[in-house]
Amino acid sequence: MAAVVSMRGHKDLIAWQKAMSLVTEVYSITRTFPKDELYGLVSQLRRAAVSVPSNLAEGYSRNSKNELHHFVGQARGSLAEVETQVEIAENLNYINSEVSSNLLSKVDEVGRLLTGLRTWSARSRT
Repeated sequence: MAAVVSMRGHKDLIAWQKAMSLVTEVYSITRTFPKDELYGLVSQLRRAAVSVPSNLAEGYSRNSKNELHHFVGQARGSLAEVETQVEIAENLNYINSEVSSNLLSKVDEVGRLLTGLRTWSARSRT
């Protein structure tokens, strides 16, 4: 299999770095959610957020553009879950519109980076 790129590892991916920042923020914000949501929305939102950088790390470690392409797609799906769950949290008044806007802005940024990475990985896949 051909190497994906000449970086040291998945931690060099800007998308991974931004996704990690998003995870940290999601964990911080969900600490304020009602305790009865611990196994509901809190768990779902955290799980989806963690899945984004985790899929990037796994896809990158496979050392193949085909595998990276697949796992970036998985990360995009998880990111869409995060977006939806943030909107649900705002609708339920667990977060205000300013917090929601800030999170959704970060989701958009990660999404753009994932789109670029997916486009790159689709070219001359090996």
